[in-house]
Amino acid sequence: MFDRDALIAACSAHGRVVRVVIAAVHGSAPREVGAAMMVWRGGQSGTIGGGALEFELAQAARRLNRDSRTRHALGPDLGQCCGGAVEVISEVYDLNRARALPVDLVARGPEPMPLPVKRVLRDARNQGQVPDARYLDGWMIEGVRAPDHPLWIWGAGHVGRALVDVLHPVPGIAITWVDTAADRFPESVPETVRVVSASQPARLVHHAPQDGDHLVLTYSHDLDLALCHALLQYRFGSVGLIGSATKWARFRKRLTMLGHNGDQIARITCPIGDPALGKQPHMIAIGVAHRLLMTRRQAQVRAEVHA
Repeated sequence: MFDRDALIAACSAHGRVVRVVIAAVHGSAPREVGAAMMVWRGGQSGTIGGGALEFELAQAARRLNRDSRTRHALGPDLGQCCGGAVEVISEVYDLNRARALPVDLVARGPEPMPLPVKRVLRDARNQGQVPDARYLDGWMIEGVRAPDHPLWIWGAGHVGRALVDVLHPVPGIAITWVDTAADRFPESVPETVRVVSASQPARLVHHAPQDGDHLVLTYSHDLDLALCHALLQYRFGSVGLIGSATKWARFRKRLTMLGHNGDQIARITCPIGDPALGKQPHMIAIGVAHRLLMTRRQAQVRAEVHA
């Protein structure tokens, strides 16, 4: 998938960025068509697999002034054991070019656009489906990756840290991590995770996306309650609250006293995770991750059925 948002972010941070993508594979190769990496002066992200291939193409990308298309025999050219060959497209982007990309499908190649390419784009858009990456009649076609889904984790204690540890590598999730003070977070936080410290976290609720998922697990029951109260007055995708049956019974009563009805309160899931996995932080995190990913997958299936 073409990660348009990541490319825009890389261009914003580094200026000139070269996106290197595997366009075609002949025989055995380390990665599949559509595997891509971004390269800039002094750094890179993503992978196209194969140490020698990736190293050589990253070095070449830093010297590029314009787009290029190359073919590499992995055995003779690079001494790799795969024995196949790959065709590679390297494209030079600045921020303006990245922002000008379509938001659903990216197709590029020598003009005029061939009829088979037009048919693929037309059918994909009419059916609301994202085609697999392919190289067709000299044109590279890739679906654009949907924006990451927002997940707000409220609390940087043991369970919050385990959740970030388990969930931050999962594609398609954008984590915002909130607690009351900067020193409550670990010294090292994954660079993809946005960290926010606020003395009154409940005031941040209205800054969260209205379709976001929330996990409430702070060090304070009063703070947990304030967050649940604020979220129930706002819009959200889902809310999970850490706690026992006793805590949840107490919270339901207090939320009712704050003016929320039973149907509203029932939208909060408590406890979170899978009780069968136990109460260790990482076991809770694994249960939460499974539930989130299954919910997302079910939503995707429903969307495909109704498309």
